[in-house]
Formats: sequence, C-alpha cells, structure tokens
Amino acid sequence: MRDTIHFPTHRDQELVDITRQVQTVVERSGIRDGLVHVYAQGATAAIMIQENWDESVQEDVIAFLAKQIPKGVWRHDQQDGNGDAHLKAGLVGPSETVPLSDGTLGLSTWQNLFFCEFDGPRDRRSVVVTVIADR
Repeated sequence: MRDTIHFPTHRDQELVDITRQVQTVVERSGIRDGLVHVYAQGATAAIMIQENWDESVQEDVIAFLAKQIPKGVWRHDQQDGNGDAHLKAGLVGPSETVPLSDGTLGLSTWQNLFFCEFDGPRDRRSVVVTVIADR
C-alpha cells in the first residue's frame, strides 16, 4: 500500500515531525507486520530518524549541518542560491525504512520520523509512505 502525505514547511531549514501522519497511513493500510518506507520527494529535502523528546536535538542537527555545509559558497549557488540545501539533503538521504510490528512503527521511545526541510519555507512538501506486508 502506498500513500503520499502533504504539508507546508515554515522555516528556511527545519525538522518537521511526521510520525503521526506516517502512523495514520499504516493504520489505513490494515497491514500489521512488515516494513514502512518513508521517502521525501524533492532534491532539497530528506528524512531522518531522530530524538523526539527534546527539540534542542533537532535544532542542533540544523546548526551542525549549517557549520559543515555553509550557505553561499557552492557553485550551484550561482544558479538558484540553494547549493547547501542540495548537499545537506544528499548527505542525510531521502528515505528511511522502519519495521512494522503489530500495526505499530518499530521506533524506540525516543525516536520519531522527521522531514528535513533545507530549502523552505514551502507551501507544499510531499512524502511517499509505502507499507509492505511480511506475507
């Protein structure tokens, strides 16, 4: 089963918790055991599993990537000014796969799924969620 979730982003760079939307897709699928693949559409976005309790962790991710991959120094910036966003998205990666057990995402207590916006804000971002049954 496959579905696409859509949502806006509000800042230039941010991590958006999409765990609840992904779990809703899982529930609609009726699949109890298998895998859930979460894929960010867009060359300047990514998916990350990260701590969900303390928002400072998400802010630290953005700050770390900004230090490692600064704005305004890349060849692609001459095209549209978002060279850093492409590099960050490529480094983090466009997808994550999570086990599905008894209808629940196999994340630990402190893990959630995050959409990584590196070139926002955007009116509409899209994430493809594919639920695959064990049998």
